[in-house]
Amino acid sequence: MTDTSSTVNPYNGKPFSSKYFKILEGRQKLPITEAKDQIQRLVRRYQTVLLVGETGSGKTTQVPQFVLEMNPEGAIACTQPRRVPAMSVSERVAEEMDVTLGDEVGYTIRFDDVSSDKTRIKYLTDGMLLREAMTDPLLKKYSVIILDEAHERTVHTDILIGTIKELIPKRPDLRVIVMSATLEEKKFQKYFVDAPLIHISGRMFGVEVYYCRAPESNYVEAAIRTATQIHLYEGPGDILIFLCGEDEIETACERLQNGIVIAEHSSANCHKGPVAVLPLYSSLPPQQQKKVFRAVPEGTRKIVVATNIAETSLTIDGVVFVVDCGFSKQKVFNPKLRIESLLVTPISQASARQRSGRAGRTRPGKCFRLYTRKAYDTLLQPQTHPEILRCNLGSIVLHMKKMGIDDLVHFDFVEPPSPETLMRALELLNYLKALDDDGFMTPAGDQMAVFPVEPEMAAMLIHSPEYKCGTEIAKICAMMSVQNPFIQNNKEFTRSNYAKEQFYHQTGDHLGLLNTYLAYEANDGNIDWCHENYLNHRSMKQAQNVVRQLVGIMRRLGLDMSSDSSADMQFANHIRRAIVRGFFTKVALALPTKNQFITLKDDVKAILWPATFLNRRPQFVVFNELVLTSNQYLRTVTAISDDWLLESCPEYFAVDEFEGVTRQVFEQLHRRQKAEQAPSKKRARAVDVVGGDSDSD
Repeated sequence: MTDTSSTVNPYNGKPFSSKYFKILEGRQKLPITEAKDQIQRLVRRYQTVLLVGETGSGKTTQVPQFVLEMNPEGAIACTQPRRVPAMSVSERVAEEMDVTLGDEVGYTIRFDDVSSDKTRIKYLTDGMLLREAMTDPLLKKYSVIILDEAHERTVHTDILIGTIKELIPKRPDLRVIVMSATLEEKKFQKYFVDAPLIHISGRMFGVEVYYCRAPESNYVEAAIRTATQIHLYEGPGDILIFLCGEDEIETACERLQNGIVIAEHSSANCHKGPVAVLPLYSSLPPQQQKKVFRAVPEGTRKIVVATNIAETSLTIDGVVFVVDCGFSKQKVFNPKLRIESLLVTPISQASARQRSGRAGRTRPGKCFRLYTRKAYDTLLQPQTHPEILRCNLGSIVLHMKKMGIDDLVHFDFVEPPSPETLMRALELLNYLKALDDDGFMTPAGDQMAVFPVEPEMAAMLIHSPEYKCGTEIAKICAMMSVQNPFIQNNKEFTRSNYAKEQFYHQTGDHLGLLNTYLAYEANDGNIDWCHENYLNHRSMKQAQNVVRQLVGIMRRLGLDMSSDSSADMQFANHIRRAIVRGFFTKVALALPTKNQFITLKDDVKAILWPATFLNRRPQFVVFNELVLTSNQYLRTVTAISDDWLLESCPEYFAVDEFEGVTRQVFEQLHRRQKAEQAPSKKRARAVDVVGGDSDSD
């Protein structure tokens, strides 16, 4: 800890505030404090240290400060698997050190950098540190790298661990600390040979765990019922409920707030105090996320309804009761169908222990698991399945190639991905011309890797100057990279739907998003205008920031940003052709069956997303994602001309690549193309008109 006998902050030369000393008292009681000397001693002696600290031990906030007291020459990087903890923990550490966020302590997440040249402790997502490694393979600016929450095994975490393991022999001065609450100790000790292991106890109080006697048919209803019973019949203490997604959380918050208010006025002999019900999920605006950490009036019980982002790093003081639904949403990639889906899946036993550990911070706590003991013992996996084994690796492979890692087969993964998933990623990058036929990075791939977006989107950006629409494509990319900007208000459905229709574009969603951004820009980003038009102001503001970054990158790469911007359909065609250059692998063909489309090559049948701008049925559409819920939906779609497919990537649309109905269609396209190219048979094609393509509707 900082010398308490001094009244001057050594980090900024200013006097300590009274708040600093109050926070310091709490810090000194954290379990991690007892291990401070041991941690510093081992960090001096070994290049790599493994630290397992139970939930609530204080490792995420205190270990970087312990290391900073050792006065390393360079900065300290502390990685987080998610953006929310990176922001909130950096704010907390800045408070503890009594410095301004962005100066001595900062954070870096995608499209948001709150740090400076004098930042000594920087919290950042795993992906952002990987991006830094692309331009600085030796990560020279850092003396210490702390890999926090390693047990979550995100794809970026696994690649980062392998990259840093290869870096350690090249940087004898570098110190690496791998931290986790439920680390697979044997696996990581075998991976990092000779790395010492430190165990830190976490909870200050015990937690009683309760299971359901029988399986629950609806975990959302069960969570609402359980939280209501806890509030009415248990003693003081806040409640933390784990659910899976934004819709479930908002529904539960509304039901709890309304239901418990009614219960307060009942004649039952039960607790009568008011409640403050607060949601917590990654796409929630930062100001609303911060509400869960604020104190509530005395006598009020706080109920936080959260996704699994509250499992780690985020500690909400005052939580005594935890309600665990037993599920979370995970990305799952099917390499055969090339579909990446967000599915509700059972959590692991390690995650269940993490969730129960959120209680017991201020006094003995209780965890109510909405599943049976038998289900915990037999159905839940011991550890969370690593993301690298279940996700699309296109972006990751591109970044690894950019870092000079060409031999992917022999790269030292903690757990190697399946060969099929790796081959799909290489195949995509080859079609996008990011890699040549020998698997080496091309000049185009070198440019694509610089953009902090998916490879398809990056390809769209670098090809957009050919169609004189670089700025417009950057704006479309920005709108696709942020949370859905359209607010669907169920209570005012007609008005919110009418507000959205004013941004309509007959070709589909991509140009509809562009219209939305241009209208926001024309109104100077006015927050009242956003509210009147049912737009999420935070999403639009973030999109504006993303546009600045993407345009800045394009200019640095020397891409032509001149634009033939106009309102006519010809310019709209240029934009759509640029979109196809990036997303030609995500094209669907209309089937004779009403409203149905089939994806090319993979033959997945799907229908258009209900909220699409596209109100007609063209022969071909390009889509951004395939969503698997109660049905299979194509989301963010735009009508396209068949001519643009053959010009985007002739190899991908070769006749031999298709079967069945799609093969017949492409045989016709190729025959027509040959006929048009013959000198004696040249003829003018019908011009794309407003409302659709004359030959594709």
